[in-house]
Amino acid sequence: MKAITHTDFHFPGQTARYVGKVRDVYTVGRYIALVATDRISAFDVVLPRGIPCKGQVLNQIASKFLDLTADIVPNWKIAEVDPCTTVGILCEPFKVEMVVRGYLAGHAWREYKAGKRSLCGEPLAEGLRENEKLPRPIITPTTKAAEGHDEDISREEIIASGLVSAEDYAQLEKYTLALFARGQELAAQRGLILMDTKYEFGKKDGKIYLMDEIHTPDSSRYIYAEGYEERLARGERQKQLSKEFVREWLMAEGFQGQAGQKVPEMTDAVVEGITDRYVELYEHITGEKFVRHDDEDVAARIERNILKFLEANPA
Repeated sequence: MKAITHTDFHFPGQTARYVGKVRDVYTVGRYIALVATDRISAFDVVLPRGIPCKGQVLNQIASKFLDLTADIVPNWKIAEVDPCTTVGILCEPFKVEMVVRGYLAGHAWREYKAGKRSLCGEPLAEGLRENEKLPRPIITPTTKAAEGHDEDISREEIIASGLVSAEDYAQLEKYTLALFARGQELAAQRGLILMDTKYEFGKKDGKIYLMDEIHTPDSSRYIYAEGYEERLARGERQKQLSKEFVREWLMAEGFQGQAGQKVPEMTDAVVEGITDRYVELYEHITGEKFVRHDDEDVAARIERNILKFLEANPA
């Protein structure tokens, strides 16, 4: 299997190309085409090898959940034009990511374990255990860094610094909690727990839109509901379906994205195992069989499909 780690298209009327950690974003008139590549990042570092099928998994899960949450908040999606690509409305993004947590896990747990009892202005009680359910979901925003690490930031700091107006931020909070509740409900129907996730929003003509991905394994932490309480009581690791297992593998190999640390070698077996985990999550969270579309020149197919959309829908 081949991984798609790079695209460099030139569409008629194209005005910009932005390469993110995982996605290549093409601006063509009033549209953006979001290409989910097979790049994978952890600790805000893009790892040296791509993961076959990962981009398709991310794009198709996000596309499905954009449709399933469109009654809560308008979103940027116009059409899924390719298994790896969605075309949508060009918005001005807010410079914060809305991270919402229902459980003490991942980054929040690492901060808690280090002694912090407040995260982004949200107090955390003494005596909490890793993966324990919080009394209520909390929003712990981060800055949206163009390069390097995103940084935790509080509601008060966001408003005071002018990153988001008080009025808009109040609406972002409402949307975030409603989306998270829907995500948890949908996950529970599939025997999963959505522990935490993040959302990105933008504005177009004064209207707020949900942007980018939603409820994917890159942006969300899922664990299996069956056996959760027993594993929590015994202090055991939860059985999870998220990118956290990649971070755990890296940490076990001595890498956490710190200066001077070398990214460990990703063998064929490691890469194949990560692909399998992404496919497993897709099938669990969607209830659908994953159909691989990696038996052709994927980059050429993506370019053809975007062009086909643009020809039918002039920018």
